[in-house]
Amino acid sequence: MSRLGDRAVIFGASGAIGGALVDALRRRGVGEVHALSRQPVAAAPGIYPAQVDLLDEASLSFHAARLGADGVLDTIIVATGLLHAPDMLPEKALRDLRADALAMSFAVNCIGPSLVMKHFLGLLPRDRASRFAALSARIGSISDNQKGGWYGYRAAKAGLNMMLRSAAIETARRAPQAVIIGLHPGTVDSALSRPFQKLVPPGQLRKPEDAAEQMLDVLEAATPAQSGKLFAYDGTEILP
Repeated sequence: MSRLGDRAVIFGASGAIGGALVDALRRRGVGEVHALSRQPVAAAPGIYPAQVDLLDEASLSFHAARLGADGVLDTIIVATGLLHAPDMLPEKALRDLRADALAMSFAVNCIGPSLVMKHFLGLLPRDRASRFAALSARIGSISDNQKGGWYGYRAAKAGLNMMLRSAAIETARRAPQAVIIGLHPGTVDSALSRPFQKLVPPGQLRKPEDAAEQMLDVLEAATPAQSGKLFAYDGTEILP
């Protein structure tokens, strides 16, 4: 059995990073990878797709019950995120703030992953190691904020980091060997980063496959004592 167990779930499996995580888990020997996303993905040996909406609690509850009926889950990763949309860009200044854009950013980047925790953390085993991770971002670190701007995305990711911390404390009472962390993938070649890739220094735009492998390395190595923290893809801790 893989160090990441035999049953894993990836939320956001249709995205660049989510899809790369699904493939990486299979390469690492995880026998059963459930690829959940709003957009359908192809089934393959050991990969079981299903459509789910993170903001639809009925959908999350249904899939939690469906997967839980077959036993516990060893690894759960939420690989979703929203930085821009057709009528939404990161704010450069306070004058750019819009209530609807802020609400959308919080819904996708913080509320959705939090609802996944609500419905799925109870499926982690009580008596052995297990792992939950959500893709967060260095930009959500308050102490690391030196440039300002990008108000909604920064605040939503900071909120997610707090939700992970609180969930880690609560889950440790039931499942003391569980690890719950946030993961910063770096700037990855994906739809999320595409409008801003020209700002990335040469050689620093990362392939989804590389980001997935490195984040799984970090997740494998993390201990219960590190639960509730945020880590970059290279294993360094990012302070709140």
